Amino acid sequence: MKPLGIGLIGTGYMGKCHALAWNAVKTVFGDVERPRLVHLAEANAGLASARAAEFGFEKATADWWALIADPDVDVVSVTTPNQFHAEMAIAALQAGKHVWCEKPMAPAYADAEHMLQVARQSGKVAVLGYNYIQNPIMRHIKTLIGEGAIGSVNHIRVEMDEDFMADPDVLFYWKSELSAGYGALDDFAVHPLSLLWYLFGHVEAVTTDMVKPYADRPLKEGGRRAVENHDAANVLMRLGGGISAVLMANRAAWGRKGRIALQIYGSKGSILYDQERMNEFELYQAEGRGSEQGFRKILAAPAHQPYDRFIPAPGHGLGFNDLKIIECRELIRAISGEPASIVTFEDGLRIEKSVHAMAQSFHERRWIEIG
Repeated sequence: MKPLGIGLIGTGYMGKCHALAWNAVKTVFGDVERPRLVHLAEANAGLASARAAEFGFEKATADWWALIADPDVDVVSVTTPNQFHAEMAIAALQAGKHVWCEKPMAPAYADAEHMLQVARQSGKVAVLGYNYIQNPIMRHIKTLIGEGAIGSVNHIRVEMDEDFMADPDVLFYWKSELSAGYGALDDFAVHPLSLLWYLFGHVEAVTTDMVKPYADRPLKEGGRRAVENHDAANVLMRLGGGISAVLMANRAAWGRKGRIALQIYGSKGSILYDQERMNEFELYQAEGRGSEQGFRKILAAPAHQPYDRFIPAPGHGLGFNDLKIIECRELIRAISGEPASIVTFEDGLRIEKSVHAMAQSFHERRWIEIG
């Protein structure tokens, strides 16, 4: 396959992460053509030119429509704030481009549905940026569950916490606007939901509570503005096969930096994982003499592929950006027509549907079944 021509819209944290992945995927995996970094779009021309030089893109623009129209662009990475995802992804698909869009799909469910409809009509590959499922450790956990290493899973607890909204004096910005979504649920809790989907399938029913730790936040120009969405949420869930689950998400949790604490309980053992220690997990198996039973810590190693593509020795550890490189390789597999481990717009919409059902449950104060 000829080298893919890449377009990147947005150059913040996730934009740089995508650029790193496109730059590194050939070096890490070796079995793909090196992508051609064609066109980069940012909010103003000066910033676009600076980022294009830093990231290695040939062209820069302040008009993302020009990037979409560029015939040399085959794949568009959309890494802008949530409220712009739908318009940009739809435009790219309609222009015949493949799309790699950061999560979530869109704040409004109707927009997410439209994204999927256009993706189906286009015949192009459309995937969402849920790179935590690409962790070699997570892949191994899925294998262990499938092999029955902990028996039949009956209960799951997952917590996602960070503290970037913990300070009450953090200035109001777009993540606290209703136009950006419900808050912790769709900006944030979609990540643990992607792990649940990857390991066990989609959520079937939910009941939810959401809270605002702070009613308002200061403005740069003075005064305060009311927080429009919720920074913390608690959800009871039912998964397929009679599995009960609890999800707790808080983006105002002092001391937490990137925590996704996953506890999986089965009839013959348990598995514990924490994203802040993403290169290890703990396994308990109820076998042998009780006097020697206990949790075993298992470190990431070359046996947990594709860890071996990065590092030849166990215990050294991968990072967040490495998971994005793996996700990039999976996207290229999908574009090539090969089986790939990705979150498509199809699966992403079901995750979005779960989030909207959680919000509906909160407002109606009842369980919601997810069809």
